[in-house]
Amino acid sequence: MFPPHADMARLAPEIVLTVFGILAMVLAPFAGTSRKDGRSSGGWLVGVSVIGAALAILATIYPARDPGDAFSGLLRVDDFSLFVHWIVLGAVLLVLLGSASYLSREDLPPGEFCALVLFAAVGMCVMASGEELVTVFVGLEISSISSYILVSYRRDSPLADEAAMKYFLLGSFATAFFLYGVALVYGATGTTHLDRITSNAAIAASHFLPLGLGLILVGLGFKVAAAPFQIWTPDVYQGAPTPVTALISTGPKAATFAVLLRIVGTTRPASGVWFWALWGMAVLSMFAGNLAALLQSNVKRMLAYSSIAHAGYILVAVAAAASASPDAIPGCIAAAVFYLAAYALMKLGAFLLIAQLSGPGERRQEIDDFAGVGSRQPVAAACLSVFLLSLLGLPATAGFLAKFYVFGAGLSSHLFWLVVLLAINSVIAAYYYLRLIVVMYMREPKQEWPLTRIAYASSFALLLAAAGTIYLGLFPGRVIDFAMRAAESLR
Repeated sequence: MFPPHADMARLAPEIVLTVFGILAMVLAPFAGTSRKDGRSSGGWLVGVSVIGAALAILATIYPARDPGDAFSGLLRVDDFSLFVHWIVLGAVLLVLLGSASYLSREDLPPGEFCALVLFAAVGMCVMASGEELVTVFVGLEISSISSYILVSYRRDSPLADEAAMKYFLLGSFATAFFLYGVALVYGATGTTHLDRITSNAAIAASHFLPLGLGLILVGLGFKVAAAPFQIWTPDVYQGAPTPVTALISTGPKAATFAVLLRIVGTTRPASGVWFWALWGMAVLSMFAGNLAALLQSNVKRMLAYSSIAHAGYILVAVAAAASASPDAIPGCIAAAVFYLAAYALMKLGAFLLIAQLSGPGERRQEIDDFAGVGSRQPVAAACLSVFLLSLLGLPATAGFLAKFYVFGAGLSSHLFWLVVLLAINSVIAAYYYLRLIVVMYMREPKQEWPLTRIAYASSFALLLAAAGTIYLGLFPGRVIDFAMRAAESLR
């Protein structure tokens, strides 16, 4: 039987992404070799995929007009899922825009790349809307399998092969933890629907439910690169093609945090079981990420450890939601989702710009390689400085208000020590962010690198990311209001 029209409309963004992913695979053999050196240009194929991502964003109009459950409660479309959809789809759109010149420069086939990015987005969107744990698992696997292949997309790079192997093996273990946790939750409560776990908690076996929720947290902790499950992050981020690093550092993290927040917001037993684990993971992530970043000479590895630290910052808000009173939970969740939006913009911009500045073969990734960029390519240096200062949390940027709201969430839940540790880590992070800015503007290059011309599509993607970073720092009202409505919809 064909699904009801309302269910299909609520799945419209995922349908659009799937159709254009298949279309990219079908059109890939016709990309041809239009360049003078015989290599495939494929720019138009990336353009088709960009259109698909843009149409998927427009397709969110349909579920926004008619929110509710879909497919017998397996998916739930509400303001929360729509907010995360826009983060994920915005990230995908920027990655595709910023990857066209990169794929041409590195002589990588665009068809499979675009298809895998779109399919990964399908999985992330399913996770954002998942109201049932097995459905979340399906979305997680769709996203993960596509990501494993994307990480190894530079087949001639030993670093990419190593990164993909580590990502696949450790990701498989994390998936097993998650799935076994789902099985234990089902055995304890007789359901995998999040809204029914609370009502069935009274008859749950005393040990199975906490154990199952703990295993689920382990699986999700790996996906958000939170300590102590972060060991894969620096190698994978460094070895993957930089546009892929931009994607996996933002989209899957936003989708996985959406699952965490939905569980915390709708399943009260999880809050009691997870609180101290979330508290500990937040502290470990902040210190492990920031202290390790201080020692890095490679820019991608530095930003990889920075991503671990930012996962810790977001976990502060998640821990605050887990310990807050019912009336205060929406504020904590709103702080977390606003942080996810700000983090996606500044991290995407930083990685996409590094993809352009690192040159053919990504040979210029050391911090010293960025010496003199401020004078030779002032616009690129200014954009990278904006992203780094926002990651630091400088006023008038998105990162400042994101941390401000997380501070507020922590204080509202009386997590004073956690807030103090967050402030200490923000000071620690200042060193390595400012270090790169100092190198760009105050040091002469040790050797002259050829100037890197940034293509128009990549420039447009960087402009959007930079403008969004500044906009959220100066005019956050509308976004934070929508974040509050998104949090309220989880009740």
